[in-house]
Amino acid sequence: MDQLLGLAPILLMFVAMWFILIRPAKKRQQETQNMQSSLQRGDKVITIGGLHGVVDAIEDTAVTLKIADNVRVKFDRQAIGRIVNDNQ
Repeated sequence: MDQLLGLAPILLMFVAMWFILIRPAKKRQQETQNMQSSLQRGDKVITIGGLHGVVDAIEDTAVTLKIADNVRVKFDRQAIGRIVNDNQ
């Protein structure tokens, strides 16, 4: 019984770490993956490097962005940081 009480603070710390750090990080990662998999042609996006563009073409693991007239750049899907709404 004393050993169980000795482990209680460690278990409490693990549970607290789970809810404070691990769980929100997994949720953000899942939301990012869902956003990257739902990209469509014409979406306005910002890459993780800060480049603004419009999705021109989509492949399995890559996305082609139009960043200016006659300028297209190919990125991995994982490089897309977020989709931008018109009001942002």
